[in-house]
Amino acid sequence: MADSILKVKDLKKYFPVRGGFFSKPVAWVKAVDGVTFEMEQGEVLGLVGESGCGKTTLVNVLLNLEEPTSGEVYFDGLDLFDMDKKSLRKIRKNLQIVFQDPFWSLNPRLLVRDIVGEPIKVHANCSREQLVKKVGDLLEMVGLPRSGVFKYPHEFSGGERQRIAIARALALSPKLVVLDEPTSSIDVLSQAQILELLKNLKQSLGLTYILISHDLSVVNYMADRIAVMYLGKMVEYGPADDVFDRTAHPYTKALFAAIPTLDTEGIDSIATIEGSVPSAINPPSGCRFHTRCPMAKEICRQREPVMVDLGGGHRAACHFIGKDAKGAC
Repeated sequence: MADSILKVKDLKKYFPVRGGFFSKPVAWVKAVDGVTFEMEQGEVLGLVGESGCGKTTLVNVLLNLEEPTSGEVYFDGLDLFDMDKKSLRKIRKNLQIVFQDPFWSLNPRLLVRDIVGEPIKVHANCSREQLVKKVGDLLEMVGLPRSGVFKYPHEFSGGERQRIAIARALALSPKLVVLDEPTSSIDVLSQAQILELLKNLKQSLGLTYILISHDLSVVNYMADRIAVMYLGKMVEYGPADDVFDRTAHPYTKALFAAIPTLDTEGIDSIATIEGSVPSAINPPSGCRFHTRCPMAKEICRQREPVMVDLGGGHRAACHFIGKDAKGAC
């Protein structure tokens, strides 16, 4: 794609399991295991899956917070894993993150001026007066008064603290922002306001988002594309409308079936996925979802499925796509 901003090729991240502090690894946690996808400038990619599927590890590697085991990541045409420290420092200005819980991600001992202004002081030379003005502009951009510059995080509500976290992420005018469960720690009204703010900022600043969320209604509202992960693998990827309307992978279908609706009567009526996520140290052979999949056959246990192109950029990894599961061997 001519205007791709991010290209990820066969990315892997394994963590060692050691028998002792100085001993050699006895096993590996395969947190991210061969993930490939692309993003265009201005897109919102919704990254979904159960806890432990590798979503956070994936973005940590993309942000260079974790060293990859193997694979390639290209941002704006540059190989992130083949850059010297000086070049990497420059490009990091364009890659920022908004963490899940603003209560823990904001230092309670610092003024908002110093919290939001910290990346500016690291990457740019400016006077104290220029810093205060810049931070005030950023606060106004996210819907907070300029007077908040000289306040502490505890003087704000949960939704306002998340706005401060967003302002900090935007301090260096990034191109791509990772949103790690940005609405999970705030009340419902603030959630709606934050999502509307993020949409407006995306349009006005031309931002690209990677949105990590367990809330599929948030993903449906924000995302242009959806990537579904299970046990370190990407099992389905494509345009959001297409993934919701033509869900292909059994795991994605199970996730969507678990969304409560107005017709849901009590917690017992909510569909759930049987069993628990297997260990990433010793994942199942073949399709990793076969131990919990109601469609699983012998081929699922023996052979790992490849991504099948469903058209329009929609892909899924399942042996039974386009086939009758009952007749499969």
